[in-house]
Amino acid sequence: MSYHNPVLLFESVGGLDIVPNGVYVDVTFGGGGHSREILKRLDADGKLFAFDQDEDALKNIIDDDRFTLIHENFRYLKRFLRLYGVQKVDGILADLGVSSHQFDKASRGFSTRFDAELDMRMFRGSKKTAEHVINKYSEERLSDILFLYGDLRNSRALAKQIIESRSETAIRTSFQLKEVLQKFLPKSKEHKILAQIFQAIRIEVNEELEALKEFLMQTEDVLRPGGKLSVISYHSLEDRLVKRYMRSGLFKGEPEKDFYGNVEVPFKKGKLITPSVEEIKENNRARSAKLRIATKL
Repeated sequence: MSYHNPVLLFESVGGLDIVPNGVYVDVTFGGGGHSREILKRLDADGKLFAFDQDEDALKNIIDDDRFTLIHENFRYLKRFLRLYGVQKVDGILADLGVSSHQFDKASRGFSTRFDAELDMRMFRGSKKTAEHVINKYSEERLSDILFLYGDLRNSRALAKQIIESRSETAIRTSFQLKEVLQKFLPKSKEHKILAQIFQAIRIEVNEELEALKEFLMQTEDVLRPGGKLSVISYHSLEDRLVKRYMRSGLFKGEPEKDFYGNVEVPFKKGKLITPSVEEIKENNRARSAKLRIATKL
């Protein structure tokens, strides 16, 4: 089984309009699929920096003098590029969310398919696990997470059930959590609802939306004029942030106009690209993917 089958590989890398001697960043290295494709398009003077906070990704490191893998969260993009003497780059690629490898490795606790400890950490040095969230958060906070990150309309009832159950026995594994919430999981919708619950907890554990915002805000400083930002997202929460930032440089509200009514924005937004029917058939994970590409002004 491959570590991860990259989604929209040629579309996302092609969207970078790679300059052979340019400097590029793949902020979600994973199995290295996108990075390898970028390296194919660089000449001997080109450079590629990649980020990944998951130690499993380090096993996929590419032996190439033009390549540097930085074992950090992409929220620290600017800091670590500066550490390597890089001020500006020609393109940045991000493939958000969880890799196939993380879903398929039972011990990571990301998947609803396996009975595993409630972990869900992308960076295993973090102290916050899914078990901590489930057993320590208040009812109100749990309800908010399930509603905001999982789009679960019955989040209050779900949170109440978790609180009642954990007061008797701590909830340690994915199947225990499933059992606790069984009455909210009708057979026809069980998989969908569980996926929403796990997504909500995972986003909280990894501070995914906060990290994405921090990353996006740094891209306008790091990219040189004409540089490309290519981002693949998998759910509406991520895609909304990416779309708004590419459109206006903001996550909410509208940019201010100058005296003449002109709006200053950091990017020129490109079109939305989604996977072909053929790609979705070959790789089910591609079904919810959305690629957005923007050019730094």
